[in-house]
Amino acid sequence: MREFEKNIRKVEPYVPGEQPQQKVIKLNTNENPYPPAPGVRAALASMDTDRLRLYPDPSSEILVRELAEFYKVAPSQVFVGVGSDDVLSMCFLTFFNSEKPIFFPDVTYSFYKVWADLYRIPYECQALDGDFRIVKEDYYKENGGVIFPNPNAPTALYEELVVVEDIISHNRDVIVIVDEAYIDFAGRSALELIDKYDNLIVVQTFSKARSMAGMRIGYAIGNPALIKYLNDAKYSFNSYTMNQTALICGAEAVKDKAYFEERIRKIIETREWAKGELRKLGFSFTDSRANFIFATHPEYDAGELFEAMKKEGIYVRFWGSRRIEQYMRITVGTREEMEAMFAFLRKYMKKAEK
Repeated sequence: MREFEKNIRKVEPYVPGEQPQQKVIKLNTNENPYPPAPGVRAALASMDTDRLRLYPDPSSEILVRELAEFYKVAPSQVFVGVGSDDVLSMCFLTFFNSEKPIFFPDVTYSFYKVWADLYRIPYECQALDGDFRIVKEDYYKENGGVIFPNPNAPTALYEELVVVEDIISHNRDVIVIVDEAYIDFAGRSALELIDKYDNLIVVQTFSKARSMAGMRIGYAIGNPALIKYLNDAKYSFNSYTMNQTALICGAEAVKDKAYFEERIRKIIETREWAKGELRKLGFSFTDSRANFIFATHPEYDAGELFEAMKKEGIYVRFWGSRRIEQYMRITVGTREEMEAMFAFLRKYMKKAEK
């Protein structure tokens, strides 16, 4: 090792899902299979490109205002960033500065470990139970902060609000972050608890229900003091995180509530139908409340099945990690995309029987 390498911050990076450039059936990164709200397209078509020579509004007021109105909170309770990953990273940097370890599940969004390592935050993974459920009592111990997704990823399981509140109520002396990337496909949000718990931060995204993964918009909602801390940290090194296009298009996406709700309904409908088709083929899976299904088959190796599907141009997600080595995560696509996947699976299984 050369001398200067001793002072380089080294981190094992997060590995994102593949983004193939050729045309495939892409069911591996939980993107929404439908286009954004029509207002987004109209905003792009009418955008004054001359404004791109100017810095964007550092306060992101146009987007913050729309989100505040949509969720019936004050603008001072909303923080926005470049995707929920940016928002979560800022939360780790801002709120997790104790010498005590932060807690999160052992099977969960793998970026949590990356941020903890990057910012030198000690952490302990709390094991999910045999059904991949959070054991709330494991979060009663002394810690430096808590974060968990609801629904969890990649398990797709949703914890009822009473469980979420129980964890928050047992951790009043630290910040609790509930990562709700998939909440729109699930149930009641922890946003209902924002005014009751001043140590709660709820993080959501435009990448799933709002069909804007490519635009990179995420946001956090909490009490004004916590949001101010987040903005102070952001302004300390980058005042202009949100670009002009994202601010305008994001605001337009929030305005169209009817389109938003209809696309959610359609995805949930396809998800429930897909569960039935998987069951017919002998798959088992958790009770998905997200826009993906976490599935396994007792007779087929998940890694081999993943490779066979990929060869056919059908991309799903596979990790091969401890405890989930025989599971694949299948994003809910359009009905046509899902039917094509099932047609291949039936063909594959019939061939394997011979």
